[in-house]
Amino acid sequence: MSFDGLRDALPAAVAWLRGDVLVPATLAQAACAVILLALVLLTAAPLRSVLTAQANRLVTVPAQPLARALAQVSPWVALLLLVWFTVLAFHAINLPAALLRLVESLAIAWVVIRLSTNLVRNPRIALAIAIAAWILAALNIAGLVAPILGLLNDMAVPIGNFRLSVLLILKGIVTFAVLIWLANLISRLVDQRLRALQAMPPAMQVLAAKLTRVGLLVLAIVLALGSIGIDLTAFAVFSGAIGVGVGFGLQKVVSNLVSGVILLLDRSIKPGDVIEIEGTYGWITNLNARYVSVSTRDGKEHLIPNEDLITQRVVNWSYSNDLVRMHAQVGVSYECDPHEAIRLALEAAGRVPRVLKDPKPVCLLTEFGDSSINLELRFWINDPANGTANVRSQVLLNVWDLYQAHGIEIPYPQREVTLRHPETLAAVLTSPAPRERSVREANRVRVPRVSS
Repeated sequence: MSFDGLRDALPAAVAWLRGDVLVPATLAQAACAVILLALVLLTAAPLRSVLTAQANRLVTVPAQPLARALAQVSPWVALLLLVWFTVLAFHAINLPAALLRLVESLAIAWVVIRLSTNLVRNPRIALAIAIAAWILAALNIAGLVAPILGLLNDMAVPIGNFRLSVLLILKGIVTFAVLIWLANLISRLVDQRLRALQAMPPAMQVLAAKLTRVGLLVLAIVLALGSIGIDLTAFAVFSGAIGVGVGFGLQKVVSNLVSGVILLLDRSIKPGDVIEIEGTYGWITNLNARYVSVSTRDGKEHLIPNEDLITQRVVNWSYSNDLVRMHAQVGVSYECDPHEAIRLALEAAGRVPRVLKDPKPVCLLTEFGDSSINLELRFWINDPANGTANVRSQVLLNVWDLYQAHGIEIPYPQREVTLRHPETLAAVLTSPAPRERSVREANRVRVPRVSS
């Protein structure tokens, strides 16, 4: 721009400042904005600390991130509220509030950006929300929001009696995302509250939480579709097609879903139960819609379909209670006193902390075996989730130590061999005949069967 052009534009700028900026209404708005901003900055730190402390005291864990995020943006929310009240006051006395509207747009954009940064874990989605918030704030400041919304509404395609526009699609996406987020948040809150109810069985807690989650998600989808004007009766044909597809191609999936509901209703298994199915031994950590998660002692987690738990035989070690009786087989020599052996076996079981004193361990003489007197030690535990083989091993080790200390022998298998003609075998073995003949003669010797 030349010097002459600049000289001509200067009076216009001065006139604009005098006529639009340096006027009582604009100066009053600027003064109010500065005062409100200074007030918010002075009270920001104590307000954040108080609200953050209250958020940390919340019992419901899913609500804590939202409460902390609101505590962080609370000063800007307070600024936004004060600006709204100031705008109402200016309108009440018939004064313009364009500058305050500018502050309002910037405050809204900043609140949205801070909330998205604290709540949205995906950085790309948070960045997209921040960019969209700044674009909307800029358009609102320039007064272009209404024209652009009208343009997006005009970009439409008629589908029968339904008019699908770009504005309607964007509105549906935003509404759907917000409602799904709220449904997930509420379902997590309900789940945590249900888990805190000691009177409700764990299976009913899981069932109620899952039904609540499904109901909230269905409600969110229905509200999102209804908010953009979609007639839900139009999905009748699609629902019929989905039913046919489920009947033919998703039988196993539906079977597992229905089996999961049955398992929750009949309370046959619940989280924390120790079960055994097809050689898999472990405790149930989670009941899902399609499968049950079973953790084993070796760190593996088996995902067993719900249908298998309905159709196959399942051993629930803690169905009615946690008491489990263990068995340990012990054999002692015929030269030992069985009464002493039984007493020492009971003492060995009593030395293991996990073995219960009530019911008391018992040791029974089960049979007189081929090589030993067979005893069976029976004892009870109430924590099968901590393993059963380890407690049996500890009891048997204590039995070994006590038997060794008191001279109780645990015999090897013994066999007695009787020869009817030992002199023939001796003659063959001492004969000076060739080795081959000795072997043939030894083979002719009749050795009777082995008897115990």
